[in-house]
Amino acid sequence: MAVGAGVLPDRYAGAQPIGRGGMGEIFRATDTSLGRAVAVKLLDRRHAQDPAVRERFTREALAVARLSGNPHIVTIYDVGEWQERPFIVMEYLAGGSLEQKLRAEGAQPAHRVLEWLEQAAGAIDAAHRGGVVHRDVKPANLLLDRHGRVHVADFGIASAAGLGSLTQTGTVLGTASYLSPEQAKGEPTSPASDLYSLGIVAFELLTGRRPFEGDSVAAEAALHVTGPVPSVRDVDPSLPGELDPVFARALAKDPKARYGSAGEFVAALRASLDEAAGATKVIGPPPPAYEPRRRGRPGWLLPVLGLTALAAGGGGIAGALLAGGNDTKTTPPTVSVRTVTQPGTTVVTTAPPATTASPPSDPAALNDQAYALMQQGNYEAALPLLQTAVQQLAGHQDLTAAYANYNLGVTLMQLGQCDEAMPYLEASQQLQPDRHEVKQAIHDARRCKGD
Repeated sequence: MAVGAGVLPDRYAGAQPIGRGGMGEIFRATDTSLGRAVAVKLLDRRHAQDPAVRERFTREALAVARLSGNPHIVTIYDVGEWQERPFIVMEYLAGGSLEQKLRAEGAQPAHRVLEWLEQAAGAIDAAHRGGVVHRDVKPANLLLDRHGRVHVADFGIASAAGLGSLTQTGTVLGTASYLSPEQAKGEPTSPASDLYSLGIVAFELLTGRRPFEGDSVAAEAALHVTGPVPSVRDVDPSLPGELDPVFARALAKDPKARYGSAGEFVAALRASLDEAAGATKVIGPPPPAYEPRRRGRPGWLLPVLGLTALAAGGGGIAGALLAGGNDTKTTPPTVSVRTVTQPGTTVVTTAPPATTASPPSDPAALNDQAYALMQQGNYEAALPLLQTAVQQLAGHQDLTAAYANYNLGVTLMQLGQCDEAMPYLEASQQLQPDRHEVKQAIHDARRCKGD
């Protein structure tokens, strides 16, 4: 049901409520200037009464807007205030959330879980490299587009709204279920806090249940702080015990004992499933048969993993549901300030993304940018980025080099250059000899060459 006029700036017409979280309301509306559906998050009046909260809300939203070029981070189009209430305008995603998936279907197939987690991990790690900690990773903030791809929403917004710990009013059990032990104790958050929350999400997606469940917020929080990590087989006997060491590390009480990045955690999860499956079975759909210059995504494209994340303080509870249609991302938009007709009201608006941009010089960023292009089937544009990344990573013996070499090999195969692809695929295999995707790619490259 449409709400009355004046709730949002006139530019955003036909506002309809689609969700509500601890921090405010979510509306679906039409951006009349650009003719597209958007989701608008409006800070609750009780939080908006505090000028410091409004300022933090806008400041953190602007920081997140600069991450919008990532293909798996929900794009922020507009940030501002209207009638003394801050708002954020985001892309509208039509596929619902992983929370809805869990409620409707329960545990999900392993190959689907791995794909979703890899997409979410790439977004979270990219944010950490940019100095942004999410603070509220949970299924409700992992949104699906119409193609079933994950987009991470609500980076840092909960902290900006003043909902930093369990001691704050308005905290709900659904969010407490994914808090790290340090958040539950009211301690500062770091990238490791997001990794813990992603581990809870992964456990729930695979088993249909969270590892720690309590009858109250306090009981749930206590289990995060002191409760042992259960075996997945105790929840679902069909799952392999090889997963247990992975979750034991991902859900370690000590943040320093957890994985170094979200991508590293998901890679370990995939490797444990592959180990359990053995040589006769592959977890997830097999890589597609090679066809010269074939368009579309290969079976395994990887963003950079295992990079050092930047810490940031705060904690957070937020979240509500978005739904919608924009599925591709470009370079992050620039930000400008404009003044609307209502006196004393300013709105910060993202300008259209630039049509050209200088490629990043960091090999990790180069690989991330190339990964996004590969997902879109644009291998010609990905090729020079990957060639530069691999050249800069020469002599490195880490996962960053392994994945960049793999992506370069796959890109060359897609462009019909199978002979040139082999050295890069073999270099990747030397760094991670047990990955079945690398073995499959080498097999396909040899078949392409006619060996």
